[in-house]
Amino acid sequence: MDIQIKDLLKCFEDKKAIDIPELEIESGCLVGLVGNNGAGKTTLFRLILDLLKADKGYVWSKEQDVSQSENWKSYTGSFLDNRFLIDFLTPEEYFYFVGETYGLNKEKVDERLSIFNRFMNNEILGQKKYIRNFSAGNKQKIGIMTAMMVHPQILILDEPFNFLDPSSQMEIRNLIRQMNKEQGTTVLISSHNLGYTTDICDRVILLERGVVIKDLMNNQEAIDELNTYFIEKAGNQTTSS
Repeated sequence: MDIQIKDLLKCFEDKKAIDIPELEIESGCLVGLVGNNGAGKTTLFRLILDLLKADKGYVWSKEQDVSQSENWKSYTGSFLDNRFLIDFLTPEEYFYFVGETYGLNKEKVDERLSIFNRFMNNEILGQKKYIRNFSAGNKQKIGIMTAMMVHPQILILDEPFNFLDPSSQMEIRNLIRQMNKEQGTTVLISSHNLGYTTDICDRVILLERGVVIKDLMNNQEAIDELNTYFIEKAGNQTTSS
């Protein structure tokens, strides 16, 4: 089991952001987290990555409490938002810096980046400018590629399709699926794009106000159930407004 969650509780003031009694993610599974804004997807990822301290409970990564050990960092790749980037570096400098922390030399980094050539679309490497000067979409690409190039055993991506044009969305969808199938990487992604999520994920977890309300293996019945949920939610919001 790659991820185990037990009695996990996180509150902000008097509001419960995460309240998950139990959740397990098996090795090699591609899992999608879905839910409306405020559902707790990013908060859950931040707890898994020990970026937030839980009020109660724990997260185990490969049987290690992430709050008590840093061993999980060596096999985990992640990108949640632009704060993961170092703005005053060029993309090349950033790739090599992160690669070095994972024991990769420049030649190995270049080799691993080569599979992203179509995804980069000649807009990332060789531009002679700092990351801070790139568009939101290209910053997103830099972060995703960095998380994936280390060949992690566990990959966590928060809204990876954000800011990307349709071609880039399709390309990264295929690359994520390829990594999962060929390398056996356990992948957790969150997305507002239910279509892309159900297209690539083996399992879909639906969060509402920090609580897991559906945990479904991906099939047509699950897709119909999720579509019904979001249609009903949209109808309720329209009625209340």
